[in-house]
Amino acid sequence: MSEPVIHNETALEWSCHPVRRRPLYSLAITLFVLFVILMVYSTTKSAFLGLLAFIIMFVSLAKFYLPTHYRLSDKGVTVKTTTQTLSKLWSDYRSFYPDKNGILLSPFAEPSRMENFRGLFIMFNENKVEVTEFVKSHIGVKS
Repeated sequence: MSEPVIHNETALEWSCHPVRRRPLYSLAITLFVLFVILMVYSTTKSAFLGLLAFIIMFVSLAKFYLPTHYRLSDKGVTVKTTTQTLSKLWSDYRSFYPDKNGILLSPFAEPSRMENFRGLFIMFNENKVEVTEFVKSHIGVKS
């Protein structure tokens, strides 16, 4: 009989669902999306293009409308969305930059224009201090 595997690691887990944070802002965005779809349909008189406009708008705003789950562990970072799971090791990142909405994990030691494309942005959910301290303890000095 095999022994159970015991993981002695600390982890920080939370979900972020931006559409629920600011209801009036969310309503305005939803009304704008519906307006665009209606304009596409009324201009083209094509249900197919109206549906295509809906799909394009929804996919482009999926991170806003659907929750994202984050897990920071001693090993690395895991981000789960509705369609994918991304796991990265702490060794993949060399610096980080917190702001009011989240923290950017960067693979570069110095600021670079490529950070927004190669880095990973983790959104806060009323846990800025905890996330920043956890990242700081695993990446090292704050840039």
